[in-house]
Amino acid sequence: MTTLSCEHVGLTISSKRVVDNLDLQIRPGEFWGLMGANGIGKTTLMRCLAGLTRADAGRVTLDGQDIGDLPRRVVARRLGMLQQHTAYIFDATVLQTALIGRHPHLGPWGRETPEDIAKARRAIASMDMATLEQRSVTELSGGEARRLAFAALMVQEPEIMLLDEPSNHLDLRHQVSIMSRIGDEVYGNGRLAVAAMHDVNLAATFCSHVLMLFGNGEWQAGSAIEILTEERLERLYQCPVGSVETPAGRRFHPSFEKSSS
Repeated sequence: MTTLSCEHVGLTISSKRVVDNLDLQIRPGEFWGLMGANGIGKTTLMRCLAGLTRADAGRVTLDGQDIGDLPRRVVARRLGMLQQHTAYIFDATVLQTALIGRHPHLGPWGRETPEDIAKARRAIASMDMATLEQRSVTELSGGEARRLAFAALMVQEPEIMLLDEPSNHLDLRHQVSIMSRIGDEVYGNGRLAVAAMHDVNLAATFCSHVLMLFGNGEWQAGSAIEILTEERLERLYQCPVGSVETPAGRRFHPSFEKSSS
């Protein structure tokens, strides 16, 4: 059973403490939302979870092994990361770019098989981009580029998905589509996911667990139902927050009292 764990992790960026003594175990079937204000260090922590940045203290482990000590190809076969920003500089087609997701699974001189190409086409189609297979990635809109990056991640078929603001640049329909796909992979196929995100209601709808970063190394983690409260969200974002009960559970909104005249 694949697990991604933080063992007493301490992490700093530019003299700013991101987390102190972070202890966390992320298991298959769990979808974690990573939440915090802009600049708090979510991306830095995501890179640490991926083994791209070393913790100042403690360690991140993949099935008990320090992730920083594992060969990158071994990690890439099991862990995939969606970066916060998607920009394509070099000319390639949408299909060629989606196929990059298969690279960790190919040998040194291997080429994509018909099955690999079929997987890429299915992932592209699932992102409503089937008619764009031969389009240059340099011609894509921001939302299309984001959906293609997610399709490439799905082609990789990682057991662990680390997603830095997966709904970035997307309209509401495609936000729901991507979050639903992540949920299907986690809850239906036993994968695990961590997504840095700002939309509280997307987190409340799709996440099983939440990790909040408050700054100065302070954090809180637990089930989404336990952690997502008005009081914690107000502390997290320094903004008044209200909530309403819906058939799907509690949902949140900014809450500003109207001034009396």
